[in-house]
Amino acid sequence: MRRQSPKLARHVDTWLVARSARVRPTAADRFLRTLSMSADHSRLWMVVAALMSMGGRAPRRAAVRGLVSVALASSVANGIAKPLFPRRRPPDESVPFVRRLVKPPVSSSFPSGHSASAAAFATGVALESPAAAVIVAPIAVAVGYSRVHIGVHWPSDVIAGGAMGAAIALGTRRWWAQRDDEPAELGPHQRITPIHNGLGLLLVINTGAGGGTDSEQLRLLHENLPAAEFLTITDDLTARLDERVARDDIAALGVFGGDGTVSAVAAAAVEYRLPLAVFAGGTLNHFARDTGVECPEHTLAALESGDAVRTDTAEVRSDGLEPRTFVNTASLGGYPDFVHLRERWEPRLGKWPAAGIAMLRVLFRAQPLPTTIDGTRTAIWMLFVGNGHYRPAHQIPMSRPALHHGTLDIRYLRADLPFSRTRLIWATLTGTLDRSATYVNRRADRLTVHVEDGPVALATDGEVDFRGDDFTFTSRPATLTLLRRTERS
Repeated sequence: MRRQSPKLARHVDTWLVARSARVRPTAADRFLRTLSMSADHSRLWMVVAALMSMGGRAPRRAAVRGLVSVALASSVANGIAKPLFPRRRPPDESVPFVRRLVKPPVSSSFPSGHSASAAAFATGVALESPAAAVIVAPIAVAVGYSRVHIGVHWPSDVIAGGAMGAAIALGTRRWWAQRDDEPAELGPHQRITPIHNGLGLLLVINTGAGGGTDSEQLRLLHENLPAAEFLTITDDLTARLDERVARDDIAALGVFGGDGTVSAVAAAAVEYRLPLAVFAGGTLNHFARDTGVECPEHTLAALESGDAVRTDTAEVRSDGLEPRTFVNTASLGGYPDFVHLRERWEPRLGKWPAAGIAMLRVLFRAQPLPTTIDGTRTAIWMLFVGNGHYRPAHQIPMSRPALHHGTLDIRYLRADLPFSRTRLIWATLTGTLDRSATYVNRRADRLTVHVEDGPVALATDGEVDFRGDDFTFTSRPATLTLLRRTERS
């Protein structure tokens, strides 16, 4: 039976090529030959990825994953599989002269590298943006068939190459988690007194955020909130907020800016027990995205209807200083540098590639930080403390599925184990952080950290503005009332 299988496969290949060759000449011959040539060296997929990158966050992530999948699939197909499984290509006379290439390839026919790259790109795109894959997949199928149509591959080469490319693209999920764009699970629904036309709303505007003063969204806010009081952010924001919020006519706070600005205004909202309306005006807007308030129209509708939810915040105290509220993350060691590099590259590369490159760069340069964490002495490269539950647990945190259980997501990279830096880099590249003793991930409602070598910088929500050597992180469940439209509204 085993001897008959290769013979049967060759027979089917020959029969299918003959059937394709008998198709009458049409304008499709030139199109398929041009399409096949355009995919040489993955040029076609680079152009498609460039076009997708102009379409927003999800298509941009899909384009990056698609190109990474192509690079891996092409390397495996052309650099490993072809030398291991040499096979003659179909003879020149197997297809009509009008279809043939002027310079046909001379490498092994098995597997089809073009098909591997096409399937890898389409599958990689589908993992991040199914809508984009609806357009890309037919192009990938056409590229695969074109290799048979112009007589440079047997059908089994194309099938094997396509299966290989798709498998490699699916395998990227092991070390590059798919981001979940669904909002985090928040606390209980709450009703507040509706705020019509912005009356009673103090809206803090960060003119230096990603939206800028000329943004369409900022104009939308002025048009829809004519009775609101607008406060432009300055260096003494906390003092100005304290002064304004003390008045009886302030019923709610609003903020237009990035995560750092949102965190500062959220702290005031928690302190004065005021509801908060968030309008995403930064570059990345992690809190707005995670809580489902990225769309300004939805927040405006929540103000009018009085719909809100309760959500957690977190607090860090250090060396007798005033407590600092954060809504996303706090970090020590090399993590602030990691965040800075990741956020600088994320708009162009996508979050995981930017995070991976930033992680490697920081690890190469970082120095071990001697600490005592919850009473246990250890040296670390970096420490991450997240407000809420982040995932995946075994990789660099990508998304936040829950923000109401009174939980801190604690992760740190140990520097006190032999070859810890090398082991961390290997685990990051291979997606095996969950099995590495150098990577610690746990959850708690409180964390204490003492830094033994003197004060270090602490970053909260991307802002690095104070130093200390003793830190206490605490979850504060359901302390923030967030304006958010509910499904029924």
